[in-house]
Amino acid sequence: MTTTTDTPTRQWRGAAMPAQVYLLSSRSLRALLVDPRMLLFSMLQPLIMLVLFSQVFGKAITVIDPPGGNYINYLMPAILITTSIGAGLQSGIGLISDMHNGVVARLRALPIHLSSVLLARSVADLVRSAVQLIVLLATAAALFGFSPQGGFWGVVASLVLALVVSWSLTWVFLAIATWVRKAEVMQSIGFLAMFPLMFVSSAFVPLEALPNWLRVLAVVNPLTYAVDASRNLALALPTGNGVFLALGTSAALGAISAVFAVRGFRKPL
Repeated sequence: MTTTTDTPTRQWRGAAMPAQVYLLSSRSLRALLVDPRMLLFSMLQPLIMLVLFSQVFGKAITVIDPPGGNYINYLMPAILITTSIGAGLQSGIGLISDMHNGVVARLRALPIHLSSVLLARSVADLVRSAVQLIVLLATAAALFGFSPQGGFWGVVASLVLALVVSWSLTWVFLAIATWVRKAEVMQSIGFLAMFPLMFVSSAFVPLEALPNWLRVLAVVNPLTYAVDASRNLALALPTGNGVFLALGTSAALGAISAVFAVRGFRKPL
């Protein structure tokens, strides 16, 4: 006579959170490799902005005598920062798309941390932003003579700062997306925020060239400080505490937005 002993089986509770983030972010990045048109179309706006301001308005704006030797050196660090707004908006719209096409519903059925879904998207979009900005820098250097006084390392520092700002704004738009959950509303919010932040700042002309009432608004615009810090790094100008202020503000904004994003994402679909 034989007896059998039932051994309790341990319930699988999923991989560790870093592994989940790696797998989910890799999934998003593979989608770009399968259909590179997504990356191409996302680059159209910053490329158009670069061509429009450097070639159409560049000669007229040089009358203001911006620092940097020529307008493209003055403009390009700002383009790096302003591109982060569009990248963050795309992240929010992409998350809403996944929430409506069933991807998020399938992920909810798996033993994974919901916060890892958001973190993976932010990481994948950060990589995409890095590719965008590197292509923009190469285009500006090859076609428009971008060669700032800060040299290679100044440009790298400006690029890193832009990526920090981009990641922070990604979390802002992810938080908005988890509460709004409609692509049309998300796009409206994004465009309403994008143009005032971009144009009421020091991104395209020095603050001294703005009318007094507009200069007041530009001074309180947080994007102005990120643009100034990026520009000073690229042009080898004194940065003061501007870089630390931009990094600290971005970190605080990203952390607060991440909390709201996770709370909104946990709501039923």
